[in-house]
Amino acid sequence: MRDSWHAEGHSAAGFIDKSADAAARNQAAMQDWIDNQLQGSSVTVVLVAARTAADPWVHYVIEKSVERGNGLIGIDVSKIEDMQGNTTERCGRMPQGYDFYMWLRDDGYNNLNGWIEKAASEAGV
Repeated sequence: MRDSWHAEGHSAAGFIDKSADAAARNQAAMQDWIDNQLQGSSVTVVLVAARTAADPWVHYVIEKSVERGNGLIGIDVSKIEDMQGNTTERCGRMPQGYDFYMWLRDDGYNNLNGWIEKAASEAGV
């Protein structure tokens, strides 16, 4: 997503990319890093592509976001081309029980802010 330029301009609305290289961190350090990144957040956006469902850190972020009372949404980004023109297949609809959008079909570029606002409102934040 970050490399595709599809979220360009959304930082002005408070959309902040909190990603990191998980492979370079041990478990405790990664948990601390995620917990710290969630501080001050009100909505968690789960970008869903080929490996999302198998990633234990994605599940940890979802769990901690629910504990915090964050709004939560899933966005399928599987068909977005990266800078080399590659795409992936979606791994499934997640997180379960929350709004889920298809970036391309649902015009995510123009609707992301509204999706985030809706999730925040539904969470009471």
